[in-house]
Amino acid sequence: MFVVKVPGIDGLGKTNGCEKAGNAILKSLYDIKVNEQGKKVDVKSLDLEEIHLDNSNLEFTNELIYENSKEMFETKERTIFLGGDHSVSYSLVKAFLDYCAENKQLPFLIVFDAHADCLETLQKPKRKFPEHRGWLREIIELGFPSQNILIVGARAFQESELDFLRAKKIQILNLNNVVEDIQEMGDIITEFSRGKNLYVSVDLDVLDRVFAPGTSYPENSGFSSREFVYLLQRVNKIKNLRAIDLVNINLNLDKTQETVNLAAKILSEII
Repeated sequence: MFVVKVPGIDGLGKTNGCEKAGNAILKSLYDIKVNEQGKKVDVKSLDLEEIHLDNSNLEFTNELIYENSKEMFETKERTIFLGGDHSVSYSLVKAFLDYCAENKQLPFLIVFDAHADCLETLQKPKRKFPEHRGWLREIIELGFPSQNILIVGARAFQESELDFLRAKKIQILNLNNVVEDIQEMGDIITEFSRGKNLYVSVDLDVLDRVFAPGTSYPENSGFSSREFVYLLQRVNKIKNLRAIDLVNINLNLDKTQETVNLAAKILSEII
């Protein structure tokens, strides 16, 4: 399995600490010998790489993420990206979008996140790269087909985001579905993805803050760790899944390493 560390942050300060997550997750992964599927977990056998970034030069950083990930889409069957905050997903998904266009394929995107990340950038003039709070809006404005996007687990919106999501007719699978039937939610996600060229973005704050306290913007009333591992196990079986990113694990806030250890658990189930 190809695993790539992408230690990027958007420079606003709130997500400082996310750039340390990749190494910490891999260190924790050494403690997991076998995953729930009975597959041996051997960190040394993983095909590991890192996109070496300079977070003091965000324009150059985003160019590096785009160029390196674009090459990976062209040469690798499936890649796992370890962030970084959620802003890194902009350049990763942009590369996926361009790769699909060049190969005459339709791109599909599933985003697991407590937030919609569709805030409009207020900075004038607009930067060439987004903040973590608006990366999804900017990737849609760039041309990602909004009807091919599914947001799962979002529960903390701003009014302007809801207006944008409704205008773009973006599908949202909320946590009420979990209360009713987690298996049915898995069925909906699988049906959305069937036969599609798929990218999956995972922000750990999609889980309840009890299970993932070490994120930059933790939220209540999210998934339990058991529910989320189940959903990711199902996602991982999707045939045309091209990439998963795992982002927003903040080492500066993860005092007990509970969130890092959970991220390692998740990684063990999808490698």
